[in-house]
Amino acid sequence: MVELICFEYLIFNVVYLHFNIARNYSTKICQYFYNQLNLSIIKLTNLVPQLKPKNMKKRIIYVASLLMLFISFTANAQNKPAADKSKRPSPPAKVTETLSNGTVVSLDYSQPSLKGRVIGKDLAVYGKLWRTGANEATVFEISKDVKINGKALAAGKYGLFTIPGENEWTIIFNKIWDKWGETDYTEAEDALRIVVKPSTTTLATEKMTFEIEKSGEVSLMWGNTEVSFKVK
Repeated sequence: MVELICFEYLIFNVVYLHFNIARNYSTKICQYFYNQLNLSIIKLTNLVPQLKPKNMKKRIIYVASLLMLFISFTANAQNKPAADKSKRPSPPAKVTETLSNGTVVSLDYSQPSLKGRVIGKDLAVYGKLWRTGANEATVFEISKDVKINGKALAAGKYGLFTIPGENEWTIIFNKIWDKWGETDYTEAEDALRIVVKPSTTTLATEKMTFEIEKSGEVSLMWGNTEVSFKVK
């Protein structure tokens, strides 16, 4: 009975992973589930000696089945062509600008749309950590050491997270940038936090959009909300 339950659990993981890959999820989210499968296999393999099968042949077949499934999944995952991110509901976007002092600033992100939803309630919920976009975490990159609203930040890549609020937004530059959304976000890895005041625009922006001016002003616009900070 224990053996059957363990085997069914493994099958569920494999099917679920293939289903997600077939739906063209990103490499990062597939890698996350792949890691979970890997852990499941390790745990199940450790359980084998406790299952007490009727004979050694049954135990060998059981372990071999686990290994074959693992190898099959690995081969399929590696041969899967890269997903077309442009077909996502929140497509990718990137903005890059060279500032007057020579610093190159870029933002690599995904653009969610309002679709009748309300910022602060349905999207970018007030008081909660947000990936500042959709899909993978938004990546903020600078080619030189800079100051963000007067606070030092070393050259490099950062995950750009925010905590939206009605009267103020916390903007977070986190050292771990290569991740899916807020997955595994750790405050201890924050390189810098600043607090800014949002402003209200006359014209609404349907798709979340970042703009970078040569002066170093970086602006996030979505709906009638605009949030900005200065890079020097």
